[in-house]
Amino acid sequence: MKIAIISDTHDNVPNLEKALAWMKENNIEQLIFCGDLCAPSILKEVIAPNFPGAVHMVFGNVEDRELTPKVAGQFKNIKHYGDQGEMEIDGKKAAFAHYPELAKKLAETGKYDFVFYGHNHRAWTEKIGQTELLNPGTLAGMFAKATFAVWDTKTGELELKILEKLSLTPLPLSQRARGKTKRQLILLSF
Repeated sequence: MKIAIISDTHDNVPNLEKALAWMKENNIEQLIFCGDLCAPSILKEVIAPNFPGAVHMVFGNVEDRELTPKVAGQFKNIKHYGDQGEMEIDGKKAAFAHYPELAKKLAETGKYDFVFYGHNHRAWTEKIGQTELLNPGTLAGMFAKATFAVWDTKTGELELKILEKLSLTPLPLSQRARGKTKRQLILLSF
């Protein structure tokens, strides 16, 4: 199974739509979101209609901690784990969080094969014991190129994707979200 790992979209809808289009074209089955989605309405207006697979997400430092889980709960395929999540797929255990410090502590336990995180907008991978620790970078492209990662759960391979280098067909911006401000997007969530 191939799973996309994204973080730090910071309301960059065009980049998110490009990444989702690539995921669709490349049969990505699940999505791990390591925080900083920002406006919870993006779940409703962009992710839910354009990604049918399971979405696993955690809080970042700019999420609405009350509204984001409520919006996520409206969709059967979106699960919000709070500050950290864990899952087992194809016999591999993975954990995910937003903050590097928490991710490193999770990796140091030795309980996981993979730990994913975000926050600092720097794509990074390192091995801690037997655990692969990975930051997919920022999909927003803030302070660095827009990136995300793909995890092949069968082979264990992790691959960084640079958005500007991908060949893809962008999804159309949702009619309800087009031209709206961040505040208007938040209000659309209700």
